[in-house]
Amino acid sequence: MPLPRHLKRFEEMVKSPNERTSKARIVRFGDREIITEGLHLTFWADISHRCLTASWPAFIGGAALIFIAFNAVFAFFYWIGNQPISNVPGGAYIDYLYFSIETLSTAGYGDMHPDTHYGHLVATVELFTGIFSMSLMTGLIFARFSRPNARLLFAQHPVISNNEGKPTLMARFANERNAIISNATARLWLFKNIVSLEGVSFRRFYELPLERNEHPALALSWTLYHVIDEQSPLYGLDADDLEASNVSLAVVVSGYDVVAAQTVHARKTYDHSDIRFGHRYADILGTSEDGRLRIDYGRFHDTLQA
Repeated sequence: MPLPRHLKRFEEMVKSPNERTSKARIVRFGDREIITEGLHLTFWADISHRCLTASWPAFIGGAALIFIAFNAVFAFFYWIGNQPISNVPGGAYIDYLYFSIETLSTAGYGDMHPDTHYGHLVATVELFTGIFSMSLMTGLIFARFSRPNARLLFAQHPVISNNEGKPTLMARFANERNAIISNATARLWLFKNIVSLEGVSFRRFYELPLERNEHPALALSWTLYHVIDEQSPLYGLDADDLEASNVSLAVVVSGYDVVAAQTVHARKTYDHSDIRFGHRYADILGTSEDGRLRIDYGRFHDTLQA
């Protein structure tokens, strides 16, 4: 016999946190979207990470809403008191709201000030809240601004064609800042679906060896080369085989930004449909009339038939 609705609700409430499950969530990994289910993670469980990963409009909007909510609450406590603040004309709520904003932000213009023990008590709590929240906001803003960002431009399509007479997978990227990233290292990974001898399907990853995976001073562009020989997981595969195995690629680059004095990281993922067979990258290097090196980033994503 099915339980009544109110008993079902009570049963959900008394479940332990390990038994409860949350709604499905969409998580982004690079260009991929993954739906996760069965995790119990409240909004406040990892609020610091949410503050760091939220977009700037969402972060500023959330901070503004919290600021308004705090001031509205403290203004209410002032408003219900017996004239706790001096020089408040008529005791209107909006005037207590203005005083709350001045107190929470530690501005304190001086025309309105606590006039009773109750007013001083509420103002003391609000000042502590204001100092704490301002310190927290300063730390979050600094953490968001100080996060290292490589600013690398990755080509839209990896290509496979002959290079030095051998079939080669190529992926190129460039430093958008035109500053030096010293001791840059790059790694290229391949992900594909595998079926075990027991018939279990799982996803396996392989690191693809590169001809050169280190760059002493990455300032302009860099093309990675992986030779597709007998030891390569891509050996003998065509576009249909890549689609059947749901192949994807991931390029991971790290290095030391000499301007920011920080280690920076960047990553780019590609699906099997992004790989172009029998293509090569358009040449972007040239020489200007006065003999200087010229790079045309307008053709950075262009590919040509090999």
